[in-house]
Amino acid sequence: MNASRTARERARSELTQEIKEAARRQLSVSGAQALSLRAVARELGMVSSALYRYFASRDELLTALIIDAYEALAAEIEAADRAALSADFRGRWEAACRATRAWATAHPHEYALLYGSPVPGYHAPETTIASGSRVPIALMTIVRDAHEAGALTLRDEEPLPPTLTDQAVRITEFLGSDIPNDVVIRSVTAWTQLFGMITFELFGQYANSLDPADTFFDYSVDRMADLIGLPETDQVE
Repeated sequence: MNASRTARERARSELTQEIKEAARRQLSVSGAQALSLRAVARELGMVSSALYRYFASRDELLTALIIDAYEALAAEIEAADRAALSADFRGRWEAACRATRAWATAHPHEYALLYGSPVPGYHAPETTIASGSRVPIALMTIVRDAHEAGALTLRDEEPLPPTLTDQAVRITEFLGSDIPNDVVIRSVTAWTQLFGMITFELFGQYANSLDPADTFFDYSVDRMADLIGLPETDQVE
């Protein structure tokens, strides 16, 4: 009985993956707005009623695709960070940013699902929060490590507005760190610029200006590191 259950579970898992792969192909052709369980079932040669036993609705399938995409992107960032020299905080930041861009370029439709226009009528459930948090956490971990190593270049700046201070405190509490509030806000500014640049590139906003965007991207990533206060790589012992 246990062997039979395991075989059924394996078969269900394999078919679930096939359904999601078919859905990703549909995303690349017609976008998230047009995602249809009936069309996915048709591609797989299934009756739609059978597919509904795996995903109860289009929104449930979209949620699964979103979670998978967040997890895949976060895994790429984390792997790039691990591959860099641990004490080279700027190098880790640059590696993480390049990994983000590389994944987005290789998976533009999944990237658009995460950071593009909202899908009309779809509201992401709380089940996406944990996976969605992995990406900013991976980036902020580099900043946290630099701060804890005493490597950040801190600046004398005007106090943050109370609202920003409160928001920065919530972020540091979530990270379990004591990163200075102004560093937190500068870091959020940097990762917002990161995704803004990638979005502009993928959606053709750099055409006839900064296309190809490789040099601009590398330059901007370095300026983001300056903004955060990450030390130059040649300062690493």
